[in-house]
Amino acid sequence: MNKSAGVLVGIVVAVGAISAGGAWYTGTKLEGVLQTSVQEANKELQAAMIGSNGTANLELVSLERGTFSSVARYRLKGQGEMFGDAAEGVELLFTDRIEHGPLPFSRLVTLKWLPVMATSHYSLEKTPFTEKWFAATHDASPVKGVVNLGYDRSASGNVELLPLELALDEQSTLKFSGLNMELAVAAEAQKLKANGYMDSLTVATVAEDQTPVLMELNGLTLASDLAKGSFGYYLGQNNLELKEAKTTFGSQQAVLSLKKFEARSSTEESGSNAAGRAVYTIGDVAYNGKTLGSANMAWGIKNLDIPATLSLMQVYQTKLQPYEEAAAAAEAAGEPAPQLQLNEAEQAQVKAGLEKLLAAKPQVALENLSFKTANGESRMSLVVDLTQPQSLELPSAELGQQLVAMLDFNLQLSKPMIADVVAVQAQVEGLTDAKAISEQANMTSEMIAAMALGTELATLEGTNIVSKLHYTNREVTFNGQKMTVDQFVGFLMSKLGGVAGVQ
Repeated sequence: MNKSAGVLVGIVVAVGAISAGGAWYTGTKLEGVLQTSVQEANKELQAAMIGSNGTANLELVSLERGTFSSVARYRLKGQGEMFGDAAEGVELLFTDRIEHGPLPFSRLVTLKWLPVMATSHYSLEKTPFTEKWFAATHDASPVKGVVNLGYDRSASGNVELLPLELALDEQSTLKFSGLNMELAVAAEAQKLKANGYMDSLTVATVAEDQTPVLMELNGLTLASDLAKGSFGYYLGQNNLELKEAKTTFGSQQAVLSLKKFEARSSTEESGSNAAGRAVYTIGDVAYNGKTLGSANMAWGIKNLDIPATLSLMQVYQTKLQPYEEAAAAAEAAGEPAPQLQLNEAEQAQVKAGLEKLLAAKPQVALENLSFKTANGESRMSLVVDLTQPQSLELPSAELGQQLVAMLDFNLQLSKPMIADVVAVQAQVEGLTDAKAISEQANMTSEMIAAMALGTELATLEGTNIVSKLHYTNREVTFNGQKMTVDQFVGFLMSKLGGVAGVQ
């Protein structure tokens, strides 16, 4: 054996010894690490389930520890309305084959030499509840993945949902292309990044009138970049992009399609206040192949007091949510609904939470709701600033005026946009005469404009039907005309009463 070979053998022996020693050490510490991870996962599940009619819990069922690898089993159980009507809820079992660090064999063979505490290979187990999924994937585990656990308690890996095709019931089938998501989680889940992609999902079923219904989703991309804020909740960005959503329905098998759908949301905190924004866009809305236009919607919220919100959510969880479930059960059984009861401490908690929430002067805004066609765009916006009134016990009218610090409403209806939509509808209904379609579209557009202007609730600006309302300091400005709140209410009632035929 030459000198170089001897050095190489020495290195291999040294690495093997270090790996074996590290693997033994990892094995002795593994159960504590897993139990801590399960506890942290349950905290996140509890937070994620707030406001939903259900609970979820993860449990380490068993751990068979070895020198170089171990096998763990977990139980994930969900109960409540969101998991179905069964009293026992939903129960999933997972098997986890864990390679001990610092150099798991599966990483060595893929030339990943950065030491890790462990590499986890998990998969869903076959049970009576999941056997249909296994049958649809030719007995392969429909959910599986790999997670690498670092010595700093960070984790990275992926979750994979296998392609499948199965019958949901006698009249419904589902076809799924599969989904793969990459995950990266910092120690104690302080930061989270996720990226996923699904090619297609198709559900075929039958409507109540026995006509076929086909729902298709194509090209779904998911991405999240989140970090825990000062109060333990995730802040950051969530993005969803969908290439196309299509529904085929009705006796004529009409097709409604939405293309280039995007949903983007962001949240942040400043001190004890939170702010957030969500934007939704649809690049193309079409009916039976006829393009209608594009749509946008944007929501925003500012100055949301986080401790007050959490306090109110706690009351919701302990009182309002159980009450809603009991009321729904009573209604289903044809029995009188129970009464909601809050003790003095809970009433005080709600009152204090509302006062603190309003003292922060929150703002809720529908920044934009719009629909655009080839020849015009209609849009609406609504911004409401709230503030703390002198007392929450004030009469309704006075409470409303003190509660709303500012309200701004803008509506713009485009006559050309209305005509475009009516023209497409006419074509879908079978009209082919271009002149007749144009006349019908323009007549409908002018009729809607005349009705709006006749009520004096709107004005005409060019080809747009416009209505504007601004309220602040107990004064209303409606379409340029200033008046008191009482005058505005009287004006509104008289106009709406006239429309309804009330003299």
